[in-house]
Amino acid sequence: MDSSLVYLVQTDTTVGFSSSSDESLSVVKQRPKSKKILHTVDSFKTLQENTRIPKKFRKRVRNSKKTTFIYPNKKSFRVIPKEDKFYSFISKFSNLYSTSANLTSKNFEMDFALKSCDIIVYTIDGFSEKISSSIYILSKDKKKKIR
Repeated sequence: MDSSLVYLVQTDTTVGFSSSSDESLSVVKQRPKSKKILHTVDSFKTLQENTRIPKKFRKRVRNSKKTTFIYPNKKSFRVIPKEDKFYSFISKFSNLYSTSANLTSKNFEMDFALKSCDIIVYTIDGFSEKISSSIYILSKDKKKKIR
């Protein structure tokens, strides 16, 4: 499997695009390349290889479900639990950029999603829009909810 391709996949939260190339995802979504895209990772070990979790929030991060954290290094990550169906996909790569499968600030449209990806990853359950993840910004000693 080529991680640089754009995959259409049912993520742990909603229908999304995944790729190792944040530029490809920005082009597909027609959004500024300067706008950051979150990483989905398969484990806390992978997370620790990419960022440092502030000590005060380690327990909170470890116990959170469907939550994205923006860390002091300005990178955002969501750890996918092993029991989630999306885990079997993300574990093949360990770390991918992930974003919702829609144009920036638009609603999900299946036709757009199907035309915009390189590979479609079907599951038995198909594709369904679900609620987005919560997002928190973490600093050394503060957290702020932004979604």
